[in-house]
Amino acid sequence: MSVAQLAQGAVPASAKRAARKDWLTLTALCVFGVIALVAVAGPWIAPYDPDQLYVGPENGVPTAANLFGTDDLGRDILSRMLAGAQASVFAPILVVALSTAAGALLAICAAWFGGAVRATISRIVDVIFAIPGLVLAVLAVAMFGKGLVAPVIALSIAYIPVVARLTQTAASRELGRPYIAALRVQGVSSLAICFRHLVPALMPVVAAQMAVGFGYSMLDLAAISFLGLGQQPPAADWGSMISSGQAGILAGAPEQSLFPALFVVLTVLSVSIIGARVTTWAEEKER
Repeated sequence: MSVAQLAQGAVPASAKRAARKDWLTLTALCVFGVIALVAVAGPWIAPYDPDQLYVGPENGVPTAANLFGTDDLGRDILSRMLAGAQASVFAPILVVALSTAAGALLAICAAWFGGAVRATISRIVDVIFAIPGLVLAVLAVAMFGKGLVAPVIALSIAYIPVVARLTQTAASRELGRPYIAALRVQGVSSLAICFRHLVPALMPVVAAQMAVGFGYSMLDLAAISFLGLGQQPPAADWGSMISSGQAGILAGAPEQSLFPALFVVLTVLSVSIIGARVTTWAEEKER
């Protein structure tokens, strides 16, 4: 950029795009931070007991006493959303943590040892990849009963292949770099190379995939709860609230479904924006 352009206040298009991305990412971080804080403190800041009946009229509209209105049993929707945020946010985080740990471990082992180890891991990953996550979660519920434990474990297993494939590609590329060969020639141990150099280099890829996986797992768990197979009454989560609010929509009171659905969309959107920014940063660093 020339001095004349600076004097005229001209800004390159690439700089404008970067500024917009940073602003959008910052907004997404703030939104997700607020939602995560609500998930942590929800039960303590709820204005009412989330299971208390008839704190207001049935399918009541938002008022000063009930900011999000009341559901078909007169329960405060805001209180139930705050109480249900823990299951709605932390269950997907657990899915992502378990699937990422297992997938990254398999990928690093496959890339590091190669040969028969890589072939065996690839076959296992292919078998798991052939089973849709929601189908596996429904089967787990049928075998072990309703609730969030079985779907969380099932989805954690179902998401392993995606993490493993992406991480294995990145790990194989990283292991082919000259500095890895130089470290081996210097006699640096395999564990030191792996944990001091390989794992940190893979973190941007893994972090971006975690963000994408969080969005998918949140939607899948909300769908499972929507079908009545997840969190069971009277406990609340956002998916079950969307399901139980269907009658309210037909009665002209969509608040019980509208607000949980809005928060699901905001959470997934904010995490997706953060993940996209991490991916862009990793690509720029690679270049």
